[in-house]
Amino acid sequence: MTEGRRTGSTSETHRAGVEFAQLLEPGDVVLLCGQLGAGKTTFTQGVAFGLGVADRVTSPTFIMVREHLCVDHPLIRVLHHADLYRTNSLDEIVDLALGELVEESAVAVIEWGDMAEEIFAASAIWLRLSALGEFEREFSVSGYPEARRAAFEAWSSS
Repeated sequence: MTEGRRTGSTSETHRAGVEFAQLLEPGDVVLLCGQLGAGKTTFTQGVAFGLGVADRVTSPTFIMVREHLCVDHPLIRVLHHADLYRTNSLDEIVDLALGELVEESAVAVIEWGDMAEEIFAASAIWLRLSALGEFEREFSVSGYPEARRAAFEAWSSS
């Protein structure tokens, strides 16, 4: 993993998600990749907060996809939060129809997104999380649209 943004606590990881949310546009699919305990759910909770989600955000490990309304965002109305950890095959992931969920006023954040690489490889924003210590995390972002390169690079280096 190339060096990217680093955080030193769960609150900093949450704040990184809040700031990342400001970069999202309707139709974006974000694939979160990283080992168990890398901070994927904490980061997603920050994204949800940044998009104006008022309800509690937890990992949808057993139900696979949760829909959250974004009450304060001017363009994004829905956050689809998926967790592919318990999927057993690519066919099962295809059956979730995650790509169809992201309409013109929604975004999707998918934990264990590397499992959906064949589906979203060319069209997703990739965010790789690495645990460097008990609370330290490193983020590496790629796959963003060229037109938004400066914004994503600024986020990554902050």
